[in-house]
Amino acid sequence: MIMCGIVGFTGNKKSAPILLEGLSKLEYRGYDSAGIAVLNDGTIKTQKTAGRIKSLMDNTNGGETINGSVGIGHTRWATHGAPTTENAHPHLSGNKKFAVVHNGIIENYSLLKENLINDGFEFLSETDTEVIPHLLEKYYDGDIKTTVIRVTNMLKGSYALGIICADYPHMIIAAKKFSPLIIGVSSDCNIIASDATAIVNTTKDIIYLEDGEIAFIQPDNIEIIDENQKKIQKEITTISWNVAAAEKDGFEHFMMKEIFEQPKSVANALNGRIKNKKVVFENFKLSKEELQRINMIKIVACGSAYHAGMVGKYILEDMTRIPCEVDLASEFRYRNPIVNDKTLTIVISQSGETADTLAALKKAKSSGSHILAIVNVVGSSIAKLSDDVIYTYAGPEIAVATTKGYSTQLAALYLFSAWCAQNLGTISANDLEYFLNSVKSLPQKIKETIDCCGNIKKISKICIDSSSLFFMGRNLDYAVALEASLKLKEISYIHSEAYAAGELKHGTISLIEKGKIVIALSCYSDLSEKMSGNIKEVVARGANIISCTNEKSPVISNQYITIPDIDSRLIASLEIIPFQLFAYYVAYYKGLDIDKPRNLAKSVTVE
Repeated sequence: MIMCGIVGFTGNKKSAPILLEGLSKLEYRGYDSAGIAVLNDGTIKTQKTAGRIKSLMDNTNGGETINGSVGIGHTRWATHGAPTTENAHPHLSGNKKFAVVHNGIIENYSLLKENLINDGFEFLSETDTEVIPHLLEKYYDGDIKTTVIRVTNMLKGSYALGIICADYPHMIIAAKKFSPLIIGVSSDCNIIASDATAIVNTTKDIIYLEDGEIAFIQPDNIEIIDENQKKIQKEITTISWNVAAAEKDGFEHFMMKEIFEQPKSVANALNGRIKNKKVVFENFKLSKEELQRINMIKIVACGSAYHAGMVGKYILEDMTRIPCEVDLASEFRYRNPIVNDKTLTIVISQSGETADTLAALKKAKSSGSHILAIVNVVGSSIAKLSDDVIYTYAGPEIAVATTKGYSTQLAALYLFSAWCAQNLGTISANDLEYFLNSVKSLPQKIKETIDCCGNIKKISKICIDSSSLFFMGRNLDYAVALEASLKLKEISYIHSEAYAAGELKHGTISLIEKGKIVIALSCYSDLSEKMSGNIKEVVARGANIISCTNEKSPVISNQYITIPDIDSRLIASLEIIPFQLFAYYVAYYKGLDIDKPRNLAKSVTVE
């Protein structure tokens, strides 16, 4: 299931306008229905829609027609049941005393639902979530704490819950297990949300809930307990980025804004980590002695983070001479990988909450592996469970198709590769200095790449009527081709595949015909002659070639893109830029919803 959105509010003003504003900040995550529930004078009123939040806004005059200072809201991706008003959250108990919003999946809902039906409870939706308000009604004895604990202990699977009860007119209840949920703390109100973007307009002070914790939240008080009703004191963390970082700032789409933010984001990822011609990581637990014992590196990730890991494999093996494997987290977690205390496992996740990556982390850790996380979100589940963390400091990324998230993950991998090499003695002092100087030049080089991509609009127009096209490359070019292909698929809905160029003659070349567009990535100069041969092979079969080269590589096609020259180990950071823009403009000229592509959302937090 793809990540839904939760928001809740309790304070001294109308909750509905704030709930709707919070939900609008979560639209980028993707959804197909939405709703709010507000408690006023002992009555819970719901407003739901099988469509966009705008219809909720229109039907409630921006929330002004709904009274009440306590409420919860939700954006839903359909899983159990179609995207209908009946299946939209919040869901009510039969006696209308409880309303619930839920992210995650209740794996044992069928059995719970069967038992509830036998007890006479009537279900109005097809969702797994609806069992929760009915369970609350069934076991409620006037004590909200014991009731919520009892019900959550019955749930198997994953959940982030927002609950209101008619008997508690100023309280929202939050509970978490394997799905992110935070509390925003303010002097005159408190908020819950699944994402900080929903609350930064109100407060930048937040509390991260841990698995198994339940919070009882009122405007002037927050009480957090565990499953044993033991009170827990939680640290308040202040969000470092400002509200403007989550706004479009004059760009038509967040994706384009975030492409242009990459020089700054990469600079932030590098800031303070290169000192005296060496890489320095603060508070790293992995010692030089432990590193020397490592005989295998596993990189585990999903989607674009997996593609960043593919780049990392080439760099790490080249610089450390340690074997490195890259695994899809969804595959790693369900096989029997060879992992032990001599294995370093690197998990990569933008959100730090990716469900498959989190499960893979736990599996590797249980086998004794040292875990290094590369994540953007401070305090995320993956960050907390890892032995070491390299934060990417990309800032908020709103567009579903990642750009600066990927680029900052690459920067983190470059730094870590150099850190390992300097500690293992597998790189000379001169090469290390040259490499790090090249790394420091990345922000400027990325800006130059963005500035020199003026012909991308023209090239993208060639492709808008294509039903399928291919990307090919070798070595790092191939790793970038994987990400370039994904970008195009994500937002343009054009089928594309990326192939290692040397594998074309092993089957794929049978698909090449007259007019077929093939995009050849040939920036890795050591293999440019090999790529020239591959390009000639497909041209001979009628392919329309678009090539991407650097200033040292030969241009052998009519349509081409050129990127600035840089240390060949770093070409991925520049080479991906034109293909981010390419995907953007193909989708733009097709008139598609670039920031919110169909069937996709920003965070995948359960299976």
